Amino acid sequence: MEYKINTKEQLENFVCDKWEQINTYISNKQVGLPIPFYSSVDIRESREKYAPVDHNMYPAGFNNLCNVDIRGAISLVRETLKKINPAARMVGIIPESHTKNLMYLDHLATLSKLAEEAGFKTCFVSFDSALFPNNEDSIDLTSASGSPIKMTRGQIQNGIIFSLGEKIDIAINNNDQSNPWPIEWREISTPIAPTPLIGWFRRQKNIHFTYYKQVADEFAGHFGINPDLIQAQFRDVEDVDFETKQGLEKLGNAVDDLISKLKPESKVFVKASQGTYGMGISVVSSGEEIINMNRKTRNKMDVGKNSIKFTSLLVQEGVETIIKYDNNPAEITVYLIDGKSMGGFMRINSEKDTLGNLNSRGMIFRKLCMSDLVGTVEDHKSKDAIYSIIARLSTIASAYEIKEVL
Repeated sequence: MEYKINTKEQLENFVCDKWEQINTYISNKQVGLPIPFYSSVDIRESREKYAPVDHNMYPAGFNNLCNVDIRGAISLVRETLKKINPAARMVGIIPESHTKNLMYLDHLATLSKLAEEAGFKTCFVSFDSALFPNNEDSIDLTSASGSPIKMTRGQIQNGIIFSLGEKIDIAINNNDQSNPWPIEWREISTPIAPTPLIGWFRRQKNIHFTYYKQVADEFAGHFGINPDLIQAQFRDVEDVDFETKQGLEKLGNAVDDLISKLKPESKVFVKASQGTYGMGISVVSSGEEIINMNRKTRNKMDVGKNSIKFTSLLVQEGVETIIKYDNNPAEITVYLIDGKSMGGFMRINSEKDTLGNLNSRGMIFRKLCMSDLVGTVEDHKSKDAIYSIIARLSTIASAYEIKEVL
């Protein structure tokens, strides 16, 4: 098939020239879809392509964003929350239970400040009884930067969420539900965004990237773009048990099949379909490496956060990053509100090579102001604006995931 845009350079020039037209197309595609309140997308840029390699429905790094972008997102947050509930006054943030992770508490403090500057009163409300062993109404915590965090014990009365007796008008969900709470979420009338029904107890990377391929292929077809320029190839494999070795040969065959379609000396990422926090990932160059995995590596691939057992695997083309910071490999993470890019950062890892899993031990973050990339007409001439486009397309794919659940 012939395309008008066949190279990365042509793609970059096209995005610069047709910035408004492309974003109008994406915004029109979002109409009528349950776009998540927020999301984050990890993006790799190689010599040949740009590709999203992960999508998080419950981002946990607002503290890594540029202050300029945080301020620039205030009106977007206000509009999005008012769209969810026009009468909203009190916003409750439902957090993870990482009370000892002080950087995560910094993230919560930043997210709360963003909502408050948008004109809402905020609180942190949890349904994790383990946080309140003596049935306390609240616990007081302090983040890495010294911000106070009061975690309150959530209550549900007649389908409405309360915190310390005050009604919550909107709940911003920041708990990925990899260990789902015994709550009948469908019976709760308080708007919760994103829905807890899309948590990692049921969400699958395989499904997300199947939807992303659909979205990317349609986008590429509309504009005459070679779709390989904006996505990584992948295979999905089911019914694998790393403990018993069941299905390892099948997984190895999928690895070899994908590698045969890539350029010589390529590698692939083998990812747990329900993995999060960079868990359940191996980078391999042959199926034989999968079949001959030692017990330590198999144990790492077998279970993840909250002891979720990994049986579904995503075999994803290894996109070698050309982005570097202080000569260390890096990748881009873009944050979005209501499907609109609003900030981002670089993930850097001095302990990995350009084909490694950067979301692992040794990673650090550096702020990347999206306002510097796509904030003015002149900035649209930067090829980095493509990160915004890729992230928006990925978030449309996540909306199809939510639609399927709802």
